[in-house]
Amino acid sequence: MLINLTELFTLEGKEKTYTPHIEMKAYHGPGGEYEVVSAEPVVLRIMNLGGRKLEVEGKAKLSLTFPCDRCLKPVPVDLDLEIIRTIDLDETEEERMEKLEEQPYVNGYNLDVDQLVCDELILNLPMKVLCSEDCKGICNRCGTNLNHETCDCDIRSADPRMAVIQDIFKKFKEV
Repeated sequence: MLINLTELFTLEGKEKTYTPHIEMKAYHGPGGEYEVVSAEPVVLRIMNLGGRKLEVEGKAKLSLTFPCDRCLKPVPVDLDLEIIRTIDLDETEEERMEKLEEQPYVNGYNLDVDQLVCDELILNLPMKVLCSEDCKGICNRCGTNLNHETCDCDIRSADPRMAVIQDIFKKFKEV
């Protein structure tokens, strides 16, 4: 959803609160695409600081579905985001790049709420998602989910000193 910021520039110190809905159905992040299961309206307080500068403060609550890092089962993860940004509309493209602030969520006098939330998601994604603390994962040979069933794969680790002899056995096995 786009918020038009022009009405805030009429008076320095003017403040307005917005509660837009998140329109994105999936988050396209660095690790893949994650479905948005639920999202509450974002609460944004935008204040004119003067000199074409705005302060944006807000909160967002949403739930995304991530695959478990061990067994790949879909896991819903609740995220609470705190948004605090200062937007300077007088900065040139080069100045923003110098500060490493590209601000792709601001285009002219429009604030893209979905893009702002996406920027915050990048910083708040969990490092590891597990369906349960005792998740056994999947077999690295046959792909069986070890939480639900067992497999008959040979799980012994081979002694690297015996690799040459095992290669000989494999040659005779193929004959």
